[in-house]
Amino acid sequence: MIETMKFYAILGLSLLSFFGNAQTKKTNPANWYNLDYQTDGVRGISTEKAYELLQGRTSTPVIVGVLDGGVDYQHEDLKDVMWTNAKEKAGNGKDDDGNGYIDDLHGWNFIGNANGENVHYDNLEVTRLIRVYEPKYISVLPSTPLSEAERREFVAYQKMIGDYTSKLDQANFGNINYGRLKEEVDAMVKKMGKDVKDVTKEDFDNFTATSDRQKMALRMAKRELSNTPFDKFYKDLEDGVKYFSAQTEYHLNKSYDPRHIVGDNYDDASERYYGNADIKGPDADHGTHVAGIIAAKRKNGIGIDGVADNVQIMGVRLVPDGDERDKDVANGIRYAVDNGAKVINMSFGKGYVYNKKTVDEAVKYAEENDVLLVHAAGNDSKDNDIVNNYPMKYYTDSLGAIVGEATNWITVGATSSGLDDDLLASFSNYGYKSVDVFAPGVKINSTMPESTYKEQDGTSMAAPVVAGLAALLRSYYPQLSAKEVKDIILKSVTKVDEKVKVQAEGAPKKVFLAEISVSGGIVNAKNAVEEAEKRVQSEK
Repeated sequence: MIETMKFYAILGLSLLSFFGNAQTKKTNPANWYNLDYQTDGVRGISTEKAYELLQGRTSTPVIVGVLDGGVDYQHEDLKDVMWTNAKEKAGNGKDDDGNGYIDDLHGWNFIGNANGENVHYDNLEVTRLIRVYEPKYISVLPSTPLSEAERREFVAYQKMIGDYTSKLDQANFGNINYGRLKEEVDAMVKKMGKDVKDVTKEDFDNFTATSDRQKMALRMAKRELSNTPFDKFYKDLEDGVKYFSAQTEYHLNKSYDPRHIVGDNYDDASERYYGNADIKGPDADHGTHVAGIIAAKRKNGIGIDGVADNVQIMGVRLVPDGDERDKDVANGIRYAVDNGAKVINMSFGKGYVYNKKTVDEAVKYAEENDVLLVHAAGNDSKDNDIVNNYPMKYYTDSLGAIVGEATNWITVGATSSGLDDDLLASFSNYGYKSVDVFAPGVKINSTMPESTYKEQDGTSMAAPVVAGLAALLRSYYPQLSAKEVKDIILKSVTKVDEKVKVQAEGAPKKVFLAEISVSGGIVNAKNAVEEAEKRVQSEK
């Protein structure tokens, strides 16, 4: 699932906590994630300092595959940095370059069909797995004779049911309460006789509630409006209602299965040629935001500056509103590799896996072809050493035992612009072995569809910061391999001599970044350029 979509659930399902994340209240300088701590006072990655070191240097264009929910390739700040398949003639309905994909001018969409229809919503993976196993195990008792393999499946199924039930209860709770809150706010706004854009805190201060529910809604609105404009508060409320509605109607609805839209043989993981060329799809918010962080055109006086300055964004749509499917992830990786990507960003993840083998094979394919994969750690405030987040850098056997690790993979957690307790994003996953680095992921301003811009939070935002840095290094130092770029990024992090707060076994705990990641720090572009230069000079 696209990681920021989990954000409402992460904040605890308390209506107050949904709107009250202290880390998002702080006002940051524009483009803060590219700034420098010593010069600017915020823990950005020193991108601008890196470009000072690179002045006068030549670079080569690097293709970055954005595997996501869709990219608005016509955005004013992205249209000049989109990858264009020079061998393909747009819109002629032919596979001009013979790569198996018709009219793939800027990338490919693996969750659509040849008629132009697209999957918008899908289930969570746990819902799909229950749909597979339920007919076999719903009537099984602990005493029922089962083979060893069936016993393992049955135990896994029982765990799935527990997780699914918990998620469904949360979704129903959120759906009811956010729905009721919105109803009360709508009723108050209607009584004020104003448009949403014109409502102010003073309007609520002067409003007299007439019921207990309205009094509660009024208290919450007044509390939030002390820090937030009403239109922002109302948009967050609408997003919350939309999120929980999608959970109950699609993500956790066992009767809902949209795969027929794609029209592939879903059980055939070797099938590669399906989908359509619509890389934007019905909801390109997340992917467009990710693409802008990596590569929004720098120094054009429009919008924002991405991390990398000589990049071509290849859009690969494979993430619905719901959990991505392993077959599509594997095919998305292979498509990006085959069409020249040297860095692939994957800002999605899920807690269950259907066909890890086919994803592992695609990761190995990228590894063999010297392509670096950058993956978001996840937004559940969990330890990834304990709780699996798929896809992952570890190769496993049929029983789930780790049998190897990809050398071309970076997993990224998120930090904020704050210090001490506020440095680690409250939602970010972590892991001493499984999370490699941290990068800015709170209040990140970037591109949105229809040439707009918005701040968003998530490890989904931190991963493209690192993907942009990797693309920068591969652009100015093309002789470096994917593994070397990974090593340089990890070696050149900013070490932070402050303890941060994490949730460990349900209780807050203070730790150093070195205790919850491989590198023990936040990526630093300036340091990475200096390290790359030393590496290249030593190899001459």
